[in-house]
Amino acid sequence: YNEPGVLMSFEESEDELYKDVASLNMNLQELVSRKKILLEHVILDRKDIQETDFNLEGIFVRLEDAIDSIGAKRIVLDSLESIFSGITDMGILRMEIKRLFRWFKYKQVTAIVTGEPGQSGSYTRHGLEEYSSDCIILLDNRVRDQIATRRVRIIKYRGSKHGTSEYPFVIDDDGLSVIPLTSAGLETPGTNKRVSSGIPSLDKLFNGKGFVRGSTILASGTAGCGKTSFAAAFALESCKRGERCLFFSYEESAGQLIQNMSSIGIDFAPWIKKGLLKIVATRPSFLGLEMLLLTVYKLADSFKPMAVVVDPLTSLVGQGDKREVTSMINRMIDLFKSRSITTFFTSLVSANLESDTSGEIGVSSLIDTWIVVRMVEEDEGRKRTRELFIVKSRGTNHDGDVHKFIMSDDGIMFLPSYQKSKSSANKKTDADKNVAENEKNK
Repeated sequence: YNEPGVLMSFEESEDELYKDVASLNMNLQELVSRKKILLEHVILDRKDIQETDFNLEGIFVRLEDAIDSIGAKRIVLDSLESIFSGITDMGILRMEIKRLFRWFKYKQVTAIVTGEPGQSGSYTRHGLEEYSSDCIILLDNRVRDQIATRRVRIIKYRGSKHGTSEYPFVIDDDGLSVIPLTSAGLETPGTNKRVSSGIPSLDKLFNGKGFVRGSTILASGTAGCGKTSFAAAFALESCKRGERCLFFSYEESAGQLIQNMSSIGIDFAPWIKKGLLKIVATRPSFLGLEMLLLTVYKLADSFKPMAVVVDPLTSLVGQGDKREVTSMINRMIDLFKSRSITTFFTSLVSANLESDTSGEIGVSSLIDTWIVVRMVEEDEGRKRTRELFIVKSRGTNHDGDVHKFIMSDDGIMFLPSYQKSKSSANKKTDADKNVAENEKNK
């Protein structure tokens, strides 16, 4: 915004500030040399402060000189406790705090004053600052299940509407990033465009058209039934179309994923070299939900994918309670949908298939297309085969039968479905009976 500012610190020297701010990938020294920021390090000696005649005249003089020297529009005081520490007379405290905030308005500068919370439940140490300020921003750092989460909440903001919830935020090399809790809104336009699943026989189950572009697909199933293989085929097909694909692998390293997929004829290496495929392999437990979501946001901005794979969603379980995990996935889906990114999720479920569950997370209502893959035992348990069926696919006519498939060096192939033939024949017979009955009634 090209607005110069003054940072008056009572706790850190200029050299300490240069070093600390550099960790946020900001060159504070360069901004100082360009007179965009003026640093003032004030050392207060409590022995020289007499409580009976305490006032802020000295601070005002230094601030005014600093403001006038660079034409500052913004001020930061860090921190308020350093100024009033040791002052116990509440009358003096109240008078000087009000005087300080009035002085900021007189100088027409936007001021941020840092402070510490009180011990009696108040938002500030003295319980006075919160009434004199126009805006209060509360920062909090909590540890839950050995995972720390920073949160920010706007307590009040005079003359402006504002969110009232707590919002997670992270501090990294790019500074401070606040992650919105609410969704981006249900404003994504509809489309009839389709993208292939990468498996022609699977596309046929969707009237030969594949998935709706920009939709969310979930493949759920037990361990070893081929969920990651379906996701890999989808990613490969995206690259073949010349579209970037972002592959989040939460259980396998990039090298392991590349090696494993080569066993079914999927070679990721050329597409990685071309810059069309990016594999991000990490453990959610190392980052936490907030940092994980921020990583997704940043990569979506920098890599600009048209397709995303998240394998598996169930790795997020345990990183928070069910509400937090569902909220995180909801925000992730909103992000992808707002950018028309087709997203393929996988989810691990238990061996009990009676409940048709989408996994421990329970996000089936957020998904547009839900595919279940499973292992079944045949020949009295001496043979195991893989099966697939489509639970739902919004806006798409789709096959409702169960289909067997195999995985080999040539990829994923569906076997001729006798169940489909029988089912289709029964449907046709029932339809013919209905037509005949209607004709008879006429």
